[in-house]
Amino acid sequence: MRTPTNESVSTDIAECSEARVSEPVSARPHHKGGKAEPERKCILTGEVSPRAGLIRLAVSPDGLVLPDVQAKAPGRGAWIGVTRAELEQATEDGRLRGALSRAFKTGALEISPELPHMIEAALVRTVLDRLGLELRGGNIVLGSQRIADSARKGEVVLVCHASDASADGMSKLDQAWRVGQDKEGSGARGLRLPLDRAALSVALGRENVVHFGVIGRHGRTTAADRVSSALERLMSFQGDVHSSDEASRDTANPRDDAGEPHDKI
Repeated sequence: MRTPTNESVSTDIAECSEARVSEPVSARPHHKGGKAEPERKCILTGEVSPRAGLIRLAVSPDGLVLPDVQAKAPGRGAWIGVTRAELEQATEDGRLRGALSRAFKTGALEISPELPHMIEAALVRTVLDRLGLELRGGNIVLGSQRIADSARKGEVVLVCHASDASADGMSKLDQAWRVGQDKEGSGARGLRLPLDRAALSVALGRENVVHFGVIGRHGRTTAADRVSSALERLMSFQGDVHSSDEASRDTANPRDDAGEPHDKI
């Protein structure tokens, strides 16, 4: 990624700091563990939010605007905190180009019409990579029966379901999770993901993964925190179209989840 002429590599941080000068105390950075959480300003809405929930855009050496969802590319960055639909509209009406030109101090930018898709694909990859890492770290349990048993013991802090999971399979595991979390009667449910069983199976290296549970661990940042953070960014960008409120939706694959091959692993 390039750094435009005469621009400091930290200008996206400085820009955010300037934006907060006249803000009330309640709008300034939250503190966690005694440290301020970094915040950035969305170039489209002007709202200042925690950096972890925003998406960074950077520019390649040839002027192409690209997603930098890990926020690791060198040079100046621009941050957005909008849904895919809002970004597509901003791209069509020219607001995105104008905002990026001001952020990068140049009009010589190439904005692909595929940028929204590229961002979503990058966020999906981040989620899948995170799940793979947590599985290798022993923080994810698979198989409906194993998830249910661990959930009832209070070991599972987050239950997730594929987008094509059956309502019955989700209901059984959600009930087990409520028992373990002492939330019986609350109606709390697991999270229906914006990912189907095929995507989860590839990410977790198992056949027909429809559900998984994230084990609770002691520490400042838990596996559930890391998984939730990645999922929240993806679902926020998608506009929460796959929220867990859809738990009653019929699945495209109606077979009983209890018969999934991975239950036998």
